[in-house]
Amino acid sequence: MNAHWPAARRATTPVLLVDGVAAGDGHQRRSGRKIHITVEPLGALTAAQRKELDDQVRRVGEIMEGSTELTVGTITVGPHA
Repeated sequence: MNAHWPAARRATTPVLLVDGVAAGDGHQRRSGRKIHITVEPLGALTAAQRKELDDQVRRVGEIMEGSTELTVGTITVGPHA
């Protein structure tokens, strides 16, 4: 497996896992049917990891019955915002 989103919600903040290792933080915000997901990786993602992340974000949308928007960059809000 490559990049996965979302990880277990037991942590204060969702965690980006790459091959089972914590590789970044995440934040999710819902507004109506729109689900905004921001992922802040600790390092650069390979093309394959980015594709897997995109696939996982689409899957989140399917499960939550909404449309997703992914931003890969700095998380500017706290975990409970």
